[in-house]
Amino acid sequence: MKLSFLGLGVMGYPMAAHLLKAGHDVTVFNRTSEKAAKWVAENGGAMEPDPVSACRDARIVLACVGNDDDSIAVATAALSGMEEGALYVDHTTTSAACAEEIARRAAERGIGFVDAPVSGGQAGAENGALSIMCGGSDADFATAAAVMDRYAKRIVHIGPVGHGQLCKAVNQICIAGLLQGLSEAVHFGSRAGIDMDKVYEAVSGGAAQSWQMENRWATMNKGEFDFGFAVDWMRKDLRIALDEAGRHGASLPVTALVDQFYAQVQENGGRRWDTSSLVSRLNKNSS
Repeated sequence: MKLSFLGLGVMGYPMAAHLLKAGHDVTVFNRTSEKAAKWVAENGGAMEPDPVSACRDARIVLACVGNDDDSIAVATAALSGMEEGALYVDHTTTSAACAEEIARRAAERGIGFVDAPVSGGQAGAENGALSIMCGGSDADFATAAAVMDRYAKRIVHIGPVGHGQLCKAVNQICIAGLLQGLSEAVHFGSRAGIDMDKVYEAVSGGAAQSWQMENRWATMNKGEFDFGFAVDWMRKDLRIALDEAGRHGASLPVTALVDQFYAQVQENGGRRWDTSSLVSRLNKNSS
């Protein structure tokens, strides 16, 4: 199938490669053309200098960019180059309102749309093991899922357009609270002077176990954060969740508090650190 992939960041770069390895005809676009040229040199496929030319004749266009403004701008350009009957899939984490706006513009051109934010981080993208939560019609979802399967271990159709993004907000709310609890646990155990390797062996086999514990405990204990999902992006996602909470009359006191803790991590120079760097704030405040 002729596909286009727009946005070759830490997630999009390996996701697009999975599509090419599956035998699809893939054309990529990235705002930094050097990144697109590097991708083509490593993987094959083709690149174009703008979204319009990159999406011409594509059956499905997939995008993974930065925020609402980026998504609207890239989608508007891409849709102008797409043919009626094609499908636009947005993997960017955005507001539900952004997804609804792109869907409206796509519908005006007879193009389908699925909002499909992902969870699993860079490792999930590289290993083809992402969890994807989708909003859109049954038909559009089925078409998208057949392609997204190449880089996903789980794909769930949540509901109509926008519901994928609302589900992603739920995902980020869960992670924020969990990481704060995990940070306090690691901080406490370290201060108490107990063997943290043995602590992990004990608690990871019980009710406290989680993906974050399995994948971040050791690096949190060592104070290593130069990898993973950046604090800047987490704050963007939590702002979306808090804004959506206001729209729907939901109360998120812990999420709001953790968002402010992340602001402190940013002030301490951790804008690009992994989200597990919450623990650094506790260690700094206790030093």
